[in-house]
Amino acid sequence: MPLAAAHIDTGDTAWLLAATALVLLMTPGLALFYGGMVRTKSVLNMLMMSFVSIALVTVVWLAGGYSLAFGDDAFAGLVGGLGHAGMAGLGPDSVHGTVPTVLFATFQLTFAIITAALISGAIADRAKFGAWLVFVPVWALLVYVPVTHWVWGPGGWIGADLGALDFAGGLPVEITSGASGLALCLVLGPRLGFRKDAMRPHNLPMVVTGAGLLWFGWFGFNAGSALGANGLAAAAFLNTLAAGCTGLLGWLFVEQKRDGHPTTLGAASGAVAGLVAITPSCGTVSLVGALVVGLAAGVLCSYAVSWKFKLNYDDSLDVVGVHLVGGIVGTLLIGLFAVKAMTGGAEGLLYGGGLAPLGKQLVAVVAVAVYAFALTYGLGKLLDRAMGFRASEDEEQTGLDLTVHAETAYDHGVLGHGAPVAASALVSAAQKVKTQP
Repeated sequence: MPLAAAHIDTGDTAWLLAATALVLLMTPGLALFYGGMVRTKSVLNMLMMSFVSIALVTVVWLAGGYSLAFGDDAFAGLVGGLGHAGMAGLGPDSVHGTVPTVLFATFQLTFAIITAALISGAIADRAKFGAWLVFVPVWALLVYVPVTHWVWGPGGWIGADLGALDFAGGLPVEITSGASGLALCLVLGPRLGFRKDAMRPHNLPMVVTGAGLLWFGWFGFNAGSALGANGLAAAAFLNTLAAGCTGLLGWLFVEQKRDGHPTTLGAASGAVAGLVAITPSCGTVSLVGALVVGLAAGVLCSYAVSWKFKLNYDDSLDVVGVHLVGGIVGTLLIGLFAVKAMTGGAEGLLYGGGLAPLGKQLVAVVAVAVYAFALTYGLGKLLDRAMGFRASEDEEQTGLDLTVHAETAYDHGVLGHGAPVAASALVSAAQKVKTQP
């Protein structure tokens, strides 16, 4: 039964409106971050995979995703009901806590959007755009929505029954996207030239700009999850800043020690790793805990990104190394560093809470990672058989920008011996690739 409209707090509502806009900005920020990391021939395709996710996930979320995630539990803590399908019953007088329910639903929508977009980094340079258009809405319904209900929904088995803690999305966002990214890169296989050709980021200023926008938006992501303009939001805000900083420094320390050079890409990646790890724990740990969480993620993730070369899976833009590993680090460390002043009750092992909190976090991590991997792998295989998920060899070699979108990110003006590049010539080249057997 919704509370009366008189219980809407204007300060909380204003803050959540701003936080929602900040989180939505993270997806264009991610597009720039990913776009700068790929080669010039696929940068537009990378941008498009993020931008189209905004539209696809929004339609699915409004149609039934929100209701299934946050509706009253319909089956054993696994999924909500369809009472709010089509956003039914969420009028201006419906209240969630101290904010309008429709605003809470929109805030949660922005989480779903960026989670889907994150997966694209694992399969950069080689996925069919048409298959991605089918994958995103189906994945959102089958994977993201149930996990979100488990963690945050009324009666969800992880949040309500198990009692595991996740303040802003380590389980439904970071671990889910990382495990799903691993599944898809195994389905599609490695890029042409993986482990042989140099596949360096083509535009590091774009990468750093994207990372900056992500960091900026992350304050809405984490502090907004307090759902109010209050002390908890302020503490989550500071923890987010602190962990991003120690994540950056930890990554650079490893690079300097291992390679002899602290890199721009490393600084951007380290900041993101720290932000990933603090996402689940920003509202549960003290400032000291946040500093440790960020540092641990920066160090561990900087090593984890090299696993793909040892284990021979082509996670193009390190979704597994940063988001899966960082999400696991941040979620598990809640079991060590949670403090009563932040949680209102639960405490981690280092503060007298015993091993039980750590065990709960571990069960949640394993369950979500296995579920996301298995469902995504099955969905990816199904789509690959039905319509083909991987671009052809010719399309991949030419570049997805030209062959899929008939565009190029950079007009260099000349090719070969100085001949101008006509737009019609680019389109003809793209059509030629598409018609080749």
